[in-house]
Amino acid sequence: MEKKRVLFVCLGNICRSPMGEGLFLHLLEERNLSDKYVVDSAGTANYHVGERPDNRMLRTAEEHGVYLPSKARHAVSSDFKYFDVILAMDQSNYDDLNQIKPNDATADLLKMRDFDEEDKGGDVPDPYFGGADGFEEVFQILKRSCNNLIDFLEKEQL
Repeated sequence: MEKKRVLFVCLGNICRSPMGEGLFLHLLEERNLSDKYVVDSAGTANYHVGERPDNRMLRTAEEHGVYLPSKARHAVSSDFKYFDVILAMDQSNYDDLNQIKPNDATADLLKMRDFDEEDKGGDVPDPYFGGADGFEEVFQILKRSCNNLIDFLEKEQL
């Protein structure tokens, strides 16, 4: 059985997309689905390449028992041939990804909140310049969205 490949993308790959990646992995493990997926995260900008996630996001994840394994990397056009689905955290990330998307891309490019019934198609807010409550808000948005994404992918709709 071929694994489904999922990529989470935000601007710098130190807040939202690492939380998406770690939370998705955590939820897959809870559902005994880990062996069916390859999961990664990336940023549309290369500001933080090689860095671990923001300490505030690491703390928020830890408070919920979630491990964030990623080191920041830059999203590249070849991601569109390797991954099955690429999830942009906001419209700006979506637009930036569309700029590097090759004509022969095989990945589906979607917004993360396409899977959030509370704000379908909206943006996951960037908590970087705010307080701790913004990181918790992002966690809750991503938890809802990731659970619905797993349900969607398990129905083989992608």
